[in-house]
Amino acid sequence: MAITLRSQREIELMRQAGLVVSDVLLKLKENAKPGVTTAHLDMLATQLTVDAGAEALFKGVRSPIAKIPFPGVICASVNQELVHGIPSEKTILKEGDILSIDFGVRLNGYCADSAITVAIGQISEDKRKLMDITKSILDLAIENSRPKVKWSQIAGMMQQKAESAGFSVVRDFVGHGIGTNMHEEPRVPNFVSRDLLSNDIFLTEGMVLAVEPMVNAGSRTVRTLKNGWTVVTKDGKCSAHFEHTIAIVENGCKVLTTSRN
Repeated sequence: MAITLRSQREIELMRQAGLVVSDVLLKLKENAKPGVTTAHLDMLATQLTVDAGAEALFKGVRSPIAKIPFPGVICASVNQELVHGIPSEKTILKEGDILSIDFGVRLNGYCADSAITVAIGQISEDKRKLMDITKSILDLAIENSRPKVKWSQIAGMMQQKAESAGFSVVRDFVGHGIGTNMHEEPRVPNFVSRDLLSNDIFLTEGMVLAVEPMVNAGSRTVRTLKNGWTVVTKDGKCSAHFEHTIAIVENGCKVLTTSRN
């Protein structure tokens, strides 16, 4: 497993990409309201990306099980869709939905990637709890990420928090290293498995990771729709997704995809 450690200069370049990602997601959150289509949000993200002089990471990505490259700048996944939802004029947000938006850019050769789940109008207490727990799991990972810590320790804490709240952690998708490419080594799971324990990593200064818990209200089992992209929960219950790009630094970690404030 070849993990590239990034210099302070490179981390700062990734921070600039991260600011674009953060600004776009904030704007999308403000515009995600009942009656708005996910295609409209994708169009808005496209224009903001162009205005920032950045390159959208997701559009045009190919998958061996999909007939077409991914057509959107954002992944827009509603309710039981956990990831890779295709933006569409037919997908009209309605009161009570939850929407997961995943977005990434490359700027000056370096990438950043982040995801949020947002409430559309007033949502149920069950959906609010799912969102809050998923966000808190990401926060927990960030709080505990620092040099010389084994990733399995953090993954175990993430899994325990989700499962103790009555939710399940998705196993089919994990976080990843990130740098000049969107997906780099290492794999960054949000749960402990035999594979993780045999391929564990010590966090090291200069590592940059995209940490992205995906948590389901019901079973962790998922399936992919016929379009070859959109992944949904097998039991039809909701899923939430949060992600930040973080850099491991001397005394902890630096979140690269937060706002300017």
